[in-house]
Amino acid sequence: MKRKTGTRESLDANGPESKKRALSSEEVALRFRDGLFDSAEQQKYTEQYTQSEPYKHGVIHPLIEPSLLRAVRDEIQENLDFTEKETDIYKIFQSGDLANMDGLDDASVSRLPSILKLRDAMYSQRFREYLSAVTGSGKLSGSKTDMAINIYNEGCHLLCHDDVIGSRRLSYILYLTDPDTPWQAEWGGALRLYPTTTKKDAQGEDVKVPSPDYSLSIPPAFNQLSFFTVQPGESFHDVEEVYHPKEGEDRSKKRVRMAISGWFHIPQKGEDGYEEGLEEKLAERSSLAQLQGRGDIYDLPQSKTVVCQNSEDEGDAKGKGKVEDESSETEFNEDDLNFLVQYISPSYLTPDIAEEMSDTFSNESSLNLEQFLSDKFSARVRAYIEEQEQKQLPASSEDIHAQTGWTVARPPHKQRYMFLQHSTPAQDEKNPIQELLNDVFPSPAFRKWIAAAIGADRITSYDFLARRFRRGQDYTLASGYEGEEPRLELTLSLTPSSGWEKDGDEEEEGEEESEEKPKPKESKSDAEEPAVGGYEIYMAGDDEDEGDAAIYKSAAADEDDGILFSTAAGWNRLSIVLRDSGTLKFVKYVSAAAQGDRWDITGEMDVEYDEDEDDEAEE
Repeated sequence: MKRKTGTRESLDANGPESKKRALSSEEVALRFRDGLFDSAEQQKYTEQYTQSEPYKHGVIHPLIEPSLLRAVRDEIQENLDFTEKETDIYKIFQSGDLANMDGLDDASVSRLPSILKLRDAMYSQRFREYLSAVTGSGKLSGSKTDMAINIYNEGCHLLCHDDVIGSRRLSYILYLTDPDTPWQAEWGGALRLYPTTTKKDAQGEDVKVPSPDYSLSIPPAFNQLSFFTVQPGESFHDVEEVYHPKEGEDRSKKRVRMAISGWFHIPQKGEDGYEEGLEEKLAERSSLAQLQGRGDIYDLPQSKTVVCQNSEDEGDAKGKGKVEDESSETEFNEDDLNFLVQYISPSYLTPDIAEEMSDTFSNESSLNLEQFLSDKFSARVRAYIEEQEQKQLPASSEDIHAQTGWTVARPPHKQRYMFLQHSTPAQDEKNPIQELLNDVFPSPAFRKWIAAAIGADRITSYDFLARRFRRGQDYTLASGYEGEEPRLELTLSLTPSSGWEKDGDEEEEGEEESEEKPKPKESKSDAEEPAVGGYEIYMAGDDEDEGDAAIYKSAAADEDDGILFSTAAGWNRLSIVLRDSGTLKFVKYVSAAAQGDRWDITGEMDVEYDEDEDDEAEE
């Protein structure tokens, strides 16, 4: 699914003719800092850009004449409102599209003179030619402008993406952080760049695969411009979370990462450098790369689906992955009960509870089972997880795998978390996570129990995964399911730390507050516990705009805005969902403010229903 990093509502896209006017070279120079356009300065930035890694990018600091930028910041604080938006990929406060300020009435424009001056200077011919020369990107449009103000308060973030949409040629960020209180790197909010490795796709052609680890971090600073050429499959970057103050740090003033960000586009029709059909060609190339999924063979984890077949059906299982033989008996028996009672709470193993669960699932297509594991076994799991969280993890994904046996999921523009797959050999003695992953969930007894719990005939395939979402690092972005038949998905949440329920179960209480459009100048001490993410959401797919981010919380959103099922990280809770084709699913980014990591075991199962029972149900 193609990513949009933001959906900006135009202040007025259908306003009168442009209020922008062509600036003379001298007027432009006065709006930038002294000496910027000197040939020696331009050569310095050109050399830095050419030699930069992991991909071509530049930093100019300072950029704008200081008094103008301070005036811009004052106007933003005094006259603009911001809408909170949260999706699978970001959490920000965002203004309208500044590029369309020409549609504002005179009274509104009169309150924003400095912002207009800045916009016109940024998209002036002289500065566009300057950036084009520094980057070697080619000519840039002066008619198609694209900029907005984004506010990142504590907890806000923007996850990994490459900015490749439509006619974009250069991305930029101009920082408006407090000029009198220098931004500290440990506060977060940095622009982070991800390296790529060139590999071969299935056809033997080169494809670039991004690393799950960033290689360069550029902290914000007042009057600093960061920029790079938009390159499909290469210009991967994110905005680091703005971290909440730690215990003992000053909480009296909020950390506000304010920035103007946007894009320079390829020349439009009638402009110098315009190429007929280039925009369509770029869009087609980008969409084709997404549809082909040429780098998907390097995604981790890869599916390890096990097909469960009766002996008489083995011939039908060819080409469907590993095949596991099992007897034709599907009835739950005493041996199954004796096995499962070692792991599962006895209250879920009685016939009357099975019938009750089946009825609930039939009506709602989902189940939430609290305290699923037995007391004795869950105590072992908790002790193991709490012990692991006391250990310091290595910084790099390669070192994590070498030291722990867990692998880091990739690519980061789809997902990042630590995982173990079922059938992964234990390095030493099997721990309780591996017992669940390799012994309990794949067992015929558990599959029979699942079938009974949802009223199915039997489970025909399975694929299980243990996951650890590290705070301040991990997530999954919204992915769709396009299967012809509904798929059974389960998640056993094994997160022992507290403080997660606010996001999953109490978010409705904060809806009215999120619609108040707070201004960035507010700096009150927040006594409430911060929202920390980590919840899992199923959403209805948007057929009208498949490329948009999964927006589920904003001032303009409906009350549920397409959310079908949501559950917060928690302890010993099994969620079972029947997922239809087109349904999106993601685990929200886990904030560094969380009290621990999110742990779970998740799985996918194909189910088979008795045809006679289906006919009776339809009647």
